[in-house]
Amino acid sequence: MSQSLLNFVPERKIFTVSELSQEIKNLLEKRFPDVWVTGEVSNFRGATSGHLYFTLKDASAQIRAVCFRNQARYLKFKPQDGISVIARGHLSVYEARGEYQLYVDYLEPAGIGALQLAFEQLKQKLAAEGLFDPARKKPLPVLPRAVGVVTSPTGAVIRDILRVLRRRFRNMNVALYPVRVQGEGAAEEVAEGIEYFNGHPIVDVLIVARGGGSIEDLWAFNEEMVARAIAASKVPVISAVGHETDFTIADFVADLRAPTPSAAAELVVHRKQDFVDELRERARHMSQAVRLKLSEAREALTLLRMHQVFQAMRTRIGERAQRVDDDVVELARLMRQKLHESRHAWLEVSAGIVRYDFRRLLNLKRASLAERDRRFENEFGRYLLDRRNRLVQVESVLKERSPLTILNRGYSITRDAQGHIVRDAAQVAVGDDLSIRLARGQLGATVRNKEM
Repeated sequence: MSQSLLNFVPERKIFTVSELSQEIKNLLEKRFPDVWVTGEVSNFRGATSGHLYFTLKDASAQIRAVCFRNQARYLKFKPQDGISVIARGHLSVYEARGEYQLYVDYLEPAGIGALQLAFEQLKQKLAAEGLFDPARKKPLPVLPRAVGVVTSPTGAVIRDILRVLRRRFRNMNVALYPVRVQGEGAAEEVAEGIEYFNGHPIVDVLIVARGGGSIEDLWAFNEEMVARAIAASKVPVISAVGHETDFTIADFVADLRAPTPSAAAELVVHRKQDFVDELRERARHMSQAVRLKLSEAREALTLLRMHQVFQAMRTRIGERAQRVDDDVVELARLMRQKLHESRHAWLEVSAGIVRYDFRRLLNLKRASLAERDRRFENEFGRYLLDRRNRLVQVESVLKERSPLTILNRGYSITRDAQGHIVRDAAQVAVGDDLSIRLARGQLGATVRNKEM
């Protein structure tokens, strides 16, 4: 080959795999820095790191996609296989596998809003856990001692609730836990308010309330943390979020849903006059019932008195009384008979006693009496000695405690003109007459001065 021909042969450019991948990556990132793609999610996988991996596909092609944690936390719904989505991001190459993929910055469901899809997903999840089951919902107290309200302290909602409660039951106590009801951090504050009233049992029923608004405005009450706080509440919860046509997850979990905050206030407590009227009506029914029972009891007693069983009972009682009289007569006869037999036996015994040696019997009785007399003297002597000793002890105690003994020590007892014992200088005045009792004798005195 001639030298001229060699000059027209192009010089070869040989790339390494990394270099080629980098070139392709640069081209893709330069050509597609911001792209919107629609497709169906498949092979979805959420990593423990928080990153989301999935594939977007249509009828004839597919592309790998990744949404990193920093972007994924702002998604309003959780991607899942089979749903159609619209993704926004940029194209690049994952050099480790030599694959191009879409790096997703934003994701929304195709044909349905992200918030609505998130709402439906959470609703299905909580329903499957039984949080909407009517069997777990708690009844409201008939007359709560106090009502707790979790809402904004500056909105019209709290004013409407207080106005209705004052009109229906002026004595009702209301405790407000102020929170933000929309925006970042609102859901956390609402959940904290519910948990506060459960940790401090100062109310018997709880109203979670907010005025109307768009789904974005009401979203704090669609958050899972608020739903679980309501479900865990031991205090009955009324959800009063939005207008009558607005529904939130809080409405489904709460023990009762009110169409408006004002309606919640009406549901939580009846009018005071209604309670008074009901008590009066119950008292009237009770009085009527008692009078009816008494009337029925009197009628039943009259019928019992007239019953033939009681007539027969009188006859049987009379027969028993007659038998008692007969038994008394028979008893008297038997006693007379026994007395006669006893008298006869005594006469026989008396006749036999005459034949005994009365002298020998008398000596035995005397000896027995002498022995008893000796025992009595010994016992009485010991008893008398014990009593004398006790008397000496008591006399000694009395002498020690006698006021005269105390007076002998140099003390005296002072009385005023009325005979009252003077214990304090404040009881007498200068010039008052006093009597002073000594151990031996008594003195008269007049108060010339005193010191307190």
